Amino acid sequence: MASPGSSRTLSIPKVFALIALLLAALWGVGSGVWWPLMTVTIVGSIVALVRLLRRRDDETERRFCVLVLGDIGRSPRMQYHSLSLSKHGYEVILVGYLDSKPRRDVLEEDRIHIVPIVEIKGFTGGPKLLTYLTKVSVQFMQVLLVLLFLKPHAHILMQNPPGLPGMASAWLACVLRGARLLVDWHNYGYTIMALSLGHAHPLVRMAQCYEHVFGPLASQHLCVTEAMKEDLDRNWGIKATTLYDRPAAIFRETPLEARHKLFGRLSRTLPAFRHHCDGDDDAIEKTVFSERGPRTDTVTLRADRPALLISSTSWTEDEDFSILLQALEEYEEFISTGEKLPPLICVITGKGPQKERYLKMIDSLRLEHVKICTPWLEAEDYPVLLGSSDLGVCLHKSSSGLDLPMKVVDMFGCCLPVCAVQFLCLEELVKHEHNGLIFSDSQQLAQQLKSLLSDFTSSDGKLAAFRRNLRANREQRWDANWDKHVLPLFKPS
Repeated sequence: MASPGSSRTLSIPKVFALIALLLAALWGVGSGVWWPLMTVTIVGSIVALVRLLRRRDDETERRFCVLVLGDIGRSPRMQYHSLSLSKHGYEVILVGYLDSKPRRDVLEEDRIHIVPIVEIKGFTGGPKLLTYLTKVSVQFMQVLLVLLFLKPHAHILMQNPPGLPGMASAWLACVLRGARLLVDWHNYGYTIMALSLGHAHPLVRMAQCYEHVFGPLASQHLCVTEAMKEDLDRNWGIKATTLYDRPAAIFRETPLEARHKLFGRLSRTLPAFRHHCDGDDDAIEKTVFSERGPRTDTVTLRADRPALLISSTSWTEDEDFSILLQALEEYEEFISTGEKLPPLICVITGKGPQKERYLKMIDSLRLEHVKICTPWLEAEDYPVLLGSSDLGVCLHKSSSGLDLPMKVVDMFGCCLPVCAVQFLCLEELVKHEHNGLIFSDSQQLAQQLKSLLSDFTSSDGKLAAFRRNLRANREQRWDANWDKHVLPLFKPS
């Protein structure tokens, strides 16, 4: 991992010398210095600075800046971009926040250098509009200066959202350095803002105008769905390449041995995973899901195990987890009234601004047959848990109706069927009654949980059929998909 200083090639003394020259010229105005001389001085300084910024070395064309104006560890698609670029011999400077640990292969890749930036919080107190504008202004300068002080690079690849103010900073840096800007459209930032502020709010309108102005200035564009590609073309005048999210190779069904080890580790901190001795315990190791026999030393799944439900989230406004919590209450009621259903352990992973709100809701529930855990999993453990689960649930409801949840992509990589909340273009990913089910409210979700989990251990049940369909229709992994759609954008024609 590199620090910001190790990636700088601009001579800081030269930059300050140019600034001093400009200041001297401005001071000269008050001293009666001739205007043409002042103009020549300023223009000459700017030209010298731009020439310095546009300086190239032998590796410039093989160097990428990947910009994430967010937490790198929670930006899997941008980490995948970085890894794909490095595999093809590009040097990658990955710029973003380091709130959580990135993937191990990102940290260990010699061609990827991480330049951390600090999240700007803005002033506390005072009008919210002033706080926001101050934060955006400071962040704009922060990102711009970081980009200008990096090694010479020919490309900046950035995700949007968040694109305010990073898109403007990246565009200006590209203009000054003679680089090309590639925007990867995950969604629209203004539609996410509208979830909490409303579409008529001045900040939302400003953000919409900002994206419409700076978005088309990029040299190339990627997007995550065909629906978004059509919308960018029709309403933004942007020609984009669709790059569907695809699971990385680490997302796969988990072997029994690896499941048992993970369950054992999680049982140390999560009581719901812990086996309580029943007096005739003849196993060497037991969790609530699995056991290792004393004679054969083999791992088996317990016949009386609970069903394992998993959902991941960033705890933001575009995911209403009250739907899942209400469905779990109804599932509890099914069991209490005599339905033959397995007990259920629901794991919800992730970090985000609304987590505390939902934790209070979870604490208020009175559940006996359903247990809810909210751990933060390491990047290496998350795919193992997905590959060990019985069913996934997705509450992501696109603010624009044009993006797809990457968490479902990862679940499908593990051949894990899902129940997903309905929105406009979800059918591009989830095929109802083929690889999962689509629901619209908590009652419908509760009925789906009931029907899917009633025979979740059976090879003849609906869950098993969905899993077989996922195995049979396994699509390209990330690497092959990226090589086909993105790599040609950088190769000389």
